[in-house]
Amino acid sequence: MDWINALILGVVQGLAEYLPISSSGHLEICREILGLDLTGAESLEFDVMLHVATVLSTIVVLWREFVPLCTSFFLFKGDRNFFYVVKILVSCIPVAVVGLFFKDTIEGFFGGGLGIVGICLCVTAALLSFSYFFRTREYIKHSNVNSYRGREITMLDAFIIGCAQAVAVLPGLSRSGTTIATGILLGDRRDKVAQFSFFMVIIPILGEALLDIKKMVGGEALAQEAIGWLPMVVGFLASFIVGCMACKWMLELVKKGKLVWFAVYCLIVGVVCIVTGF
Repeated sequence: MDWINALILGVVQGLAEYLPISSSGHLEICREILGLDLTGAESLEFDVMLHVATVLSTIVVLWREFVPLCTSFFLFKGDRNFFYVVKILVSCIPVAVVGLFFKDTIEGFFGGGLGIVGICLCVTAALLSFSYFFRTREYIKHSNVNSYRGREITMLDAFIIGCAQAVAVLPGLSRSGTTIATGILLGDRRDKVAQFSFFMVIIPILGEALLDIKKMVGGEALAQEAIGWLPMVVGFLASFIVGCMACKWMLELVKKGKLVWFAVYCLIVGVVCIVTGF
């Protein structure tokens, strides 16, 4: 992989991590188009590096919300921010189970062609459409009624949204789209769901990155050995910069209830992937 390919993948990751179109799916599509031949492990590790960049962009964009959360949790203040972090931890349980017990199975879906990506993109389109027709249309209709804005995220909601995130590890299933659509269907506040969706991915991604670092210290081969350090750095920076812009954009899109158009996009791309992938 050269630095131009890494730049393209970084830009795609930065956009698709926040927009509900599946970053993992679009990275698979780009690799097919660019003719990049990476093993499943190399592909997954490079993707994790790009995800770490977007995690950092989340922290930068939501810095004012992120710092009070950390302060309250680590100082055991027991206030609203403390329990918000507890909800985030609860949401991480399902994806932790998947990562610990089904990692090899998940890796098998990466680099296996576009058929699976296409099917999962169609599922993403269905979820976004479902949340629009059953929740968003009424939200737009009653946008001036304060009581219709939704409820705060509960512990049970956090766990259910976490289950959605665990399923969305498949390439083509949008993590942001799946978790936000699930929260909307549960009746949670749209602005809070989007912010919660972006915060809840921080722990799993950083945890995966730490495992990769542990492998490197242990002498196991990592993606940079096959890909090179320059492409890794270029991809990281591209993903971070574009991610900052996409994060801000997505927060506004969720508030305005305009995610249904991404369902149309996912359906079209999904059908193309299915036709060309099988």
